[in-house]
Amino acid sequence: MTEVTRKPIVAGAAFILIAGFLALFIGGGARFTVGLTLRPIVDDLGWARSDLGLAVALYQVVSAAATFAAGMLADRAGPRLVLSGGILVSGIGIGLMSTMTIPWHALALYGAVFALGSGAASMAPVGVMVTRVFPQRTGIANAVVMSGMTAGQLVMIASLAAAMLSLSWRSVYLLIGVAHLVLVPLLIVAIPKMTAGQATAARPAGGIGVIEAARSRRFWLLLAVYAICGFDDFFVTIHVAAFAQDRGVDAFLAGNLLALMGLTGLIGVVAAGALSDRSGPVWPTALCFAARVAVFTLVMVDQSTISVAVFALVFGVTFLVTAPLTVVFVAQSFGTRHLGALTGLITMVHQIFGGIGAYLGAVVFDVRGNYDIAFAIMLAVSFVALLLTLMLRRPRLVVPAKAGTHTP
Repeated sequence: MTEVTRKPIVAGAAFILIAGFLALFIGGGARFTVGLTLRPIVDDLGWARSDLGLAVALYQVVSAAATFAAGMLADRAGPRLVLSGGILVSGIGIGLMSTMTIPWHALALYGAVFALGSGAASMAPVGVMVTRVFPQRTGIANAVVMSGMTAGQLVMIASLAAAMLSLSWRSVYLLIGVAHLVLVPLLIVAIPKMTAGQATAARPAGGIGVIEAARSRRFWLLLAVYAICGFDDFFVTIHVAAFAQDRGVDAFLAGNLLALMGLTGLIGVVAAGALSDRSGPVWPTALCFAARVAVFTLVMVDQSTISVAVFALVFGVTFLVTAPLTVVFVAQSFGTRHLGALTGLITMVHQIFGGIGAYLGAVVFDVRGNYDIAFAIMLAVSFVALLLTLMLRRPRLVVPAKAGTHTP
């Protein structure tokens, strides 16, 4: 009898992992396509890099707000509708980018439509879904699922870089749009349907909300760390392929360099998730920023082909390391009842500052003709983030038990 009742749980858990992985795989690969196609688009249409940089900045803001909303909705109604609807909207937005002719098209399609869908089908609702199924091994379970973002970057960007040898950038966006639409029915089948009442019943009893969390210094430290993380992340991923080409690397190899960042990122995400289950999330995050300080220093001193490759691949190890750790930080510090809202808010800040970083890089290049000043800024803020992360080693916030909350 025991064996019979376990099988559906194991199968359901496996489907949850697969569904979350695929949603982040397609979405992760899609959002990095702008970095791959940056130079082909501006060369073809005669735009400035800041035209696309502005679209990326708008994407970060809109997707950030959508991520926060999606996290709250996942807390209340479950993740099925949130994820499948987000993938559908994302597919429409990025597929229509194949029709772009003037800069406002990029703002509308990438910065608004794709951003709304991408924010909905993000790690906030995925984190809620996975954490409810794996409450004991939260770090590694979320790391495995969220490695879908880096795997998508690796597989999709490498495939698209090869495809662009014979296909136009327009065809690339059309293919990505179709991939999103194909995924929608698979998500609907894989994720169990849940009524509002069932979703409410499934929510943990312990945990505090955003307002209570905001009264603690730890909350603001986390926001600052994630703001800097996003600032670094999207500056590098949007500009690294173009930067490599500027330094003499051909377009195909530069695209594959961006893809290989997904491979090293996959290693970093899984390792960080496993380490966080053993020692907590602080040390993986600190190691992430220490590595960034080192590689930003390297690329400021030497911009040879080898140094550019080392910079990209080592930064790739740190990229998205903090994604699965968001759930761990929140669960340990504030409980899990409002997990979606709190992780969504932190991710929102990460995304907004990511947009600032991406746009800053484009403006610096358009004004200076290189990225040197931007690299210096990234080095400075990464060092600040390292110090702030070490401050998180202090005792965690204790949530009052009398409010029906969780004490980590």
